[in-house]
Amino acid sequence: MRPLTAALAAALAALTALTGCGTTEPAAPAAATSAATPTDTATAAGPVTLTDGLGRQVKLDRPATRVVGLEWGEAEMLVTLGVMPVGVADVKGYGTWVTAARLDGSVKDVGTRAEPSVDSIAALQPDLVVMEGERDAALIKQLEKVAPVLVTKGSDAAGNLDRMRGDFNMIATAVGRTAVAGKVLADFDAALAAGRQKIDAAGAGGRTFAMADGWKQGSTISIRLFGKGALVSDVAERLGLSNAWKGKVDGDWGLGNTDVEGLTALKDKDVRFFYNASDGEDVFAGGLAGNAIWKSLPFVKAGQVTRLPDGIWTFGGPLSCLQYADAMVKAYAG
Repeated sequence: MRPLTAALAAALAALTALTGCGTTEPAAPAAATSAATPTDTATAAGPVTLTDGLGRQVKLDRPATRVVGLEWGEAEMLVTLGVMPVGVADVKGYGTWVTAARLDGSVKDVGTRAEPSVDSIAALQPDLVVMEGERDAALIKQLEKVAPVLVTKGSDAAGNLDRMRGDFNMIATAVGRTAVAGKVLADFDAALAAGRQKIDAAGAGGRTFAMADGWKQGSTISIRLFGKGALVSDVAERLGLSNAWKGKVDGDWGLGNTDVEGLTALKDKDVRFFYNASDGEDVFAGGLAGNAIWKSLPFVKAGQVTRLPDGIWTFGGPLSCLQYADAMVKAYAG
């Protein structure tokens, strides 16, 4: 397991010394980062009191060490902080979609993210369960019979980077790793600043982008755009880029749905289109390959389509955000 400082140094180096450019071929995945070194100990040993994302007061007798994560972003944050969760919802899915902070073989699966198993969680005897604010309040009550429950905001399109930092710092406080969190976030900010400088130096500052994922049901292809307020949009804007998607998005996640016809709204000749297909279902290079509307789009005709490296979680923590920033810098300033 590589030390956190070395992992983040590698991430920063990747942002400041990139090669290659964006195409419809997937770029090589960024090196997976890992947890804090064993010498990073808890910053506090006594009782901890927090106010979580729902405004609830959560009290712990001491910083948590046996933690269950019910969302992948929160599980990633735990690993980043040097606390390997004892349980995670959908461990296999995490391995497919999240490579920034890998789980080890000790982590137990506690069911799906939509329907975690309370019995499986209880069997692990956790001292904390971390979950997202969208969950049913009834689940919180069930889990509180097992262990204290810390609820993150999970997403907020009014300011998702700030929200991510808040969730990360809150989890760090719960597990006694605030010093580690401070280092991670300082390196994160430095990496984004370095990435922005590289994009500016390449003359690409202010360029427009669009980010999407998609899926196929029968003969219908649905496309989900990451509009202004989405976490990855906030990252790209910190790099000095501009989101070209002006369609309707929701107020929590900054996401909006459309179809291939809807993409005709992306008229700017400089738009670069990014997409995620970590599960192997590439509807853009595959399902739309022969579609006349898709082939007529300016960014397709110009070859400005970039598939993200597999395993970049677009709803993750600082290290997933760094992976996404890396891909953006490669595309614009490779």
